Order: sequence, then C-alpha cells, then structure tokens
Amino acid sequence: MPTNPEQRKGVILACLAFFMWGLAPIYFKLLQHISAFEILMHRVVWSVLFIVVIVSVMRQWQKIKQVIKQPKLLLMLTLTAGLLGFNWGLFIWAVNNDHMLDASLGYYINPLLNVLLGMLFLGEKLRKWQGVAVALALSGVAIQLVSFGSFPVVAFSLAGSFAIYGLLRKKLPIESLPGLLLEAVILLPVALIYWWFMAPTTSSNLTLNEWHTNLLLISAGVITTLPLLCFTGAAKRLQYTTLGFFQYIGPSLMFILAVMFYGEVFSSERVVTFACIWSALAIFSWDSYRQSQKRKLANMPTATKPV
Repeated sequence: MPTNPEQRKGVILACLAFFMWGLAPIYFKLLQHISAFEILMHRVVWSVLFIVVIVSVMRQWQKIKQVIKQPKLLLMLTLTAGLLGFNWGLFIWAVNNDHMLDASLGYYINPLLNVLLGMLFLGEKLRKWQGVAVALALSGVAIQLVSFGSFPVVAFSLAGSFAIYGLLRKKLPIESLPGLLLEAVILLPVALIYWWFMAPTTSSNLTLNEWHTNLLLISAGVITTLPLLCFTGAAKRLQYTTLGFFQYIGPSLMFILAVMFYGEVFSSERVVTFACIWSALAIFSWDSYRQSQKRKLANMPTATKPV
C-alpha cells in the first residue's frame, strides 16, 4: 500500500472507478430495449445536470471560468470529449448487442496500452518484464488474426479510445470535475440535436414512459459521472503505469457477467487471445509487485532491513 497520502487516495479512487465500470453492464442490460444512441444521448444530458449540481455544491465555478479563458485548453477538451463520447457509445452498443466479452477484452488490453503510452509520451520507463507482458498481449492478438482471420475491432477501439483519453487528461492542467463538466457540455449540443431530430421511438417521449424506465435513463448521469470522477482523480495522483495495474478489475467483472449471467459464448478464438492477455497481466502484476517491494526495501532504514 502506498505510504504517500495522495497515492493512497489515488489507489482508493482507482478501485472505486473500476468496480463501478465492471458492474455497469448490469445497468445497461436493463435498458436493452432502447437503442445505444438514445442511451448515449441521455448519458450526456443527465451527466451535465448532475455535474452542474456537484460543481455548485463544491463551488468550483471559478476553476471552470479559468479554463474557458484558455482556447487551447478548450480545443484539447473538445478532443477528449469526442474520445469520451465515442467510448461511451461503443461500450453501450457492445453490452446490449452481446459483445460484452469483446468489451471485457478491450479493457484487459487497456492497461498494457497505458504502459506503452506512458513510455512514449510521459517518459516512464518500460521495464524488461513489462516489455514481455506487452509482447505477449500483442502475440495473442496476432495469433487470433492469423489463425482465425479476425481482428478484435471492438476491443481495440474501446481500449485505444480510453487509453488516449486517459493520457490526454493526465497531461492537461485541469482538475477532474471542471474538466468533466466542460467535456459533457461540449457533447451536449450534439445530444440535444439528436434528441430533437431523431425519429420518434417508444421511449423518446419521457412523459409516455413508465416511471422505472425514466428513472434508469436519468440515472445515466450518475452511472456515467461517478466512475469518471474517480478515474480522473486517480490519474492525477498515480503513475500512469500504476493506474493500469488496477484496470483489470473492471474487465474481470465484465467477463464473469458475460459468461455466467448473460450466456455469451467463450469460443476457441477468444480462449487464445484471452489466455495471452491474462498471462501478460499476470506477468505485469508480478513485476509491479516486485518493484514495489524493492522500493519499500530501499526506503527502509538500514538498521531495520532484513539481513
């Protein structure tokens, strides 16, 4: 466990974020009768309202004003908002169209992409066993591509969009809550235009829906916002490679839900790729633990070190 209070807080926030993401498919399965685009629209609209309440309670409007005055930051937030919207929509589609195992695979791959991006853009060094883990994961994808003639498009699209989003947010000098509100506000006009012009559906008019359907749709703001706030808070406090260590909590929960509760088929094609990814994550976890033990030992007073 990290001794630094900020790092300890980062660990708690990371665990909360990934547990909530891992259980999110249960919520979206309850809305399976509604299209992914319509659910995404509700995620954006109600997220804005929910975050506005939080910002008001925490009195962070001044921080938002400071960001608005900087066009370059707003431009970067437009990019992160686009990545976020794409990731949200694809995840909903995957869960509600029986591709939860693909979503799970994507978020298993994500920590390894974090390692690569941390090395390439944040100056974080790739240790030998981390390199082995990344190579093993890529081998699993290559075997699937060569042997079965298919590429995990959904998985890599989810992993890539979220890894790049996390990297950009880590580099931006914007706190998690103000940044998330501005991202949601940037997506809001698109969501409202879609809501206004989309072909009428059985659920598009809230006044005609049953109360529990409306409750689920409005709750999209909470389901969306809380894990993202935890994630961006953790990203500010932890090394990007360390953050990746926690990220397989979510896909593990998704995998269990997909196979044991929602009846998705764990085919031979998926077995090969998942086996390589799981092996890579085991190596990555072992290496991370080994390094943390070395750091603890190095920081111990000489008199207390084991002989």
